Amino acid sequence: MGIFTRLSSCLLIIMPSMDSSTTPIGPGSCTMERSTFSQHLKKLKNSIRICQRTHEKMPMITPVTFPKEVKYRPILENLIPPDPMARFHLKRGFPQEEFPDLCRNFTWMGRILTLDLYRRQFNRCTQSGVIFDDVIRPGLEEPGDYLGPVAVGCVAGDAESYILFCDFFDRVIEAYHEQKITSQTPESDLNYDNLKGGDDLDRSYAVRCEVSVVRGIEDFCFPTHCSRGERRRLLTLARQALQQLEQELAGRLLLLTDLSQEQQSELNLKAPTSFQLRIGVARDWPDARAVWVSENRSLLVWVNIDEHLRLVSMREDANVAEAFQCICISLQKLEKYYRGLRHPFIWKQQLGWVTSSPANVGTGLRISVLIKLQHLPTHKHLKDVLNRLRINMDKTDSPELYNISNMATFGFTEVALTQLVVDGVKLLTIMEKRLEGNLSIDELVPAQK
Repeated sequence: MGIFTRLSSCLLIIMPSMDSSTTPIGPGSCTMERSTFSQHLKKLKNSIRICQRTHEKMPMITPVTFPKEVKYRPILENLIPPDPMARFHLKRGFPQEEFPDLCRNFTWMGRILTLDLYRRQFNRCTQSGVIFDDVIRPGLEEPGDYLGPVAVGCVAGDAESYILFCDFFDRVIEAYHEQKITSQTPESDLNYDNLKGGDDLDRSYAVRCEVSVVRGIEDFCFPTHCSRGERRRLLTLARQALQQLEQELAGRLLLLTDLSQEQQSELNLKAPTSFQLRIGVARDWPDARAVWVSENRSLLVWVNIDEHLRLVSMREDANVAEAFQCICISLQKLEKYYRGLRHPFIWKQQLGWVTSSPANVGTGLRISVLIKLQHLPTHKHLKDVLNRLRINMDKTDSPELYNISNMATFGFTEVALTQLVVDGVKLLTIMEKRLEGNLSIDELVPAQK
């Protein structure tokens, strides 16, 4: 009501004293009779009184409140990652001062990382304390070789790293696996009956095979960042899950501290490399490291060796189908047991299964076959053949033995990846036989990937 009172008061203040018969209201000679002006003023006061009575009858308007906003505001604010400079008081300069020298870095990290990209990641930090310099450390420790295979050159300290540093990790994953990351959830197929062949490789060339798969456990940091306590709790969880597996597949858990060097070599376990020590994977070795061995030696389960879990099935008869079946069955059982322990395997909607290395996202599956080759490794079309088959061929200590494995783990199902390796080994074997007979292999070179 005060606004109307102030309005009428202002009108009376600005109205001059009216001693004359006329009142000027503007420049020039335009005037108004006093009686006429008084009538207009009376009508204006009546209008103000009407507005006052109407305003008194109107209900008071209260501000609109949003209960959910008030309720969830603290949660939303907590999702904003804190600045590690304020959280840890790190003695660092500006991003341009801390940017690493990547001139002779041949990893995917070195090829992709720019100052602008580094600046965007610089002040980000996961809840467990992983900063971007932790992510790129492997590529700085091992910059790679111009002629060698291109490594990812980075590692995730925890599962949140793939989200917080997604604009960096997504580019590395797409470059390494040659697959685009979309909004679609990666498909999975662990039905080993869908695999065609794999038990019919030519034993004159195929020596042995190995199928392995890695998994990360929810609520735990990855090996480069986890603490001793976390690592020991992971071992306790693994013991509980493997005890359930032993009800269907007999085996026993062996601690590395109880194994001699000879026993570790028999299980295909190697001492940690200097690179693993530098990036933190092998910290406190061999504390809380173990391997579970089935009685028939068909399955090994590595615990805290290079990832949280690695399942390995080796076959001296190069029967990929049997090794793949063993992995599929055991993996699904362990997944069920870990879920029952309320620590499921780590899964991201757009990436699939994730572990510390971006090279293993998607399926985490590696299929390798050791084959004998003499003529094909020096053929001019070998590089094109391998790229189009999407497989790798690595040298071994023996000059005639080569390890054939899948190039990617992302963008394909488990069955599809295994089929790529099986079909690739068969084609390489056919090519080798033709070269032994001094025949051309030009017509066998795949047209495209």
